[in-house]
Amino acid sequence: MEQRINYQEIAPKSLKGMYEIEKYVANSQLEESLVQLVKLRASQINGCAYCIDMHTKDARQAGESEQRLYTLSVWQESPFYTDKERAALRWTEALTKISENDVSDELYESVRKHFAETELTALTMAIIAINGWNRLAISFRNIPGSYKPELSK
Repeated sequence: MEQRINYQEIAPKSLKGMYEIEKYVANSQLEESLVQLVKLRASQINGCAYCIDMHTKDARQAGESEQRLYTLSVWQESPFYTDKERAALRWTEALTKISENDVSDELYESVRKHFAETELTALTMAIIAINGWNRLAISFRNIPGSYKPELSK
């Protein structure tokens, strides 16, 4: 597989908004491990190998266990996630597959029990961002395995 376009080099200004969203999420009240689980789960759903590689590495760096990473794709049947994480994962799946379903009032209320309005906004922005990044990486064939986590995280 060969990368089609290195959009980060040829159009860095096009990514400014995406980076602003990432900065907003990083400065929110959300736990880094939760954000990484959400990004990884959306990337699994979308089939983005580059982002799965990236967010698995970042999740490990944020202290995530191998067991939870291995079972994330079947989180509903795994006892390793908190109620708050389960709510975030349900929200992630609903928003990532939004063309296939309705984001119901029942889902919203169940998620809202675990997140303040500012947190739910940040969580939603994280999901919006990762879905955008997935579409960029898949379309332009970012090469999985090349990502190196920052040491300062």
